[in-house]
Amino acid sequence: MSVGGLLSLRATMKPLATLNKPVLETVDVATKKASLSFKERTDVTAVPAMGVVAETMVALVLANEATRKFGGDSMAELLRNADSYAKALQETPSAVPPGYAQAELGADG
Repeated sequence: MSVGGLLSLRATMKPLATLNKPVLETVDVATKKASLSFKERTDVTAVPAMGVVAETMVALVLANEATRKFGGDSMAELLRNADSYAKALQETPSAVPPGYAQAELGADG
């Protein structure tokens, strides 16, 4: 739940598999004969990429929730519905948490 401030989250990532010795049995798809797996190394550049994927997933979830909450057939309609919702919140004194200014809730004045 948020009142429009920055979102902060903590995410984890499963370590990437590393094979230092070729010990796993596999099949060569060209010859169809049993063989051993190749030596694999961990790609350390996957961790920064995970940040991009996580940020994108958060954006998609937030966009989905905004669409679910405010609906509409266009961005203009969605924004109109969101503005109406924000104005309705400002008219309800109990909806504004103590210590939050009206400007923080998206009011014009």
